[in-house]
Amino acid sequence: MIWIFMIAMMAASWFVGHRLQSKFETYSKLHLQNGMSGAEIAQKMLFDHGIHDVRVISTPGRLTDHYNPQDKTVNLSEAVYNERNAAAAAVAAHEVGHAVQHAQAYEWLTMRSKLVPIVSIASNVVPWILIGGVFMLNTFPQLLLIGIVLFACTTIFSFVTLPVEYDASKRALQWLQAKNMVTQQEYAGAKDALSWAARTYVVAALSSLGTLLYYVMLYMGRRE
Repeated sequence: MIWIFMIAMMAASWFVGHRLQSKFETYSKLHLQNGMSGAEIAQKMLFDHGIHDVRVISTPGRLTDHYNPQDKTVNLSEAVYNERNAAAAAVAAHEVGHAVQHAQAYEWLTMRSKLVPIVSIASNVVPWILIGGVFMLNTFPQLLLIGIVLFACTTIFSFVTLPVEYDASKRALQWLQAKNMVTQQEYAGAKDALSWAARTYVVAALSSLGTLLYYVMLYMGRRE
């Protein structure tokens, strides 16, 4: 049963990723009537929320957009930073949504930030521990148990990420609409793009849970 679930999650991940790329390509052709770039959208949203200590910078790559709470920077991919379309507006506003969360000490973001150091360490070593744990299951089962505990931390992180991402999109869309930054058609495009982006996090969380359950079943099966 667990294998069926994991295969289904792999298929869902491919489908959602493909749809996300397609959506962003579509809405990248929907040019904003206000003529603002993603960088300008981000700067205005920060200003409207009274946030003056966060910088908006350009970062290389595609879909590499993120907010860095350590140095308080909204990092926008080159396309989002420079272009003036519904997709760029959606992504820029979403990333500023994280900056607003940080400024307002949003509890889920705070919890996620506390987990980052643990997950950073765990993600580097857990694959090797799990592999070793499987090979040594009959002689040293405790190694697999250690791997399960560490992997559980990354799974928890994936689920904590969900409310953080959905809330950032909600803040972005509310601001875009309240400030009349986009037309009705542009708003619909931004909302659709962010909805598909959020689904990638849902699939990732469920996939992580499925993998965790698989290793738990291996460990429990050894004990029976």
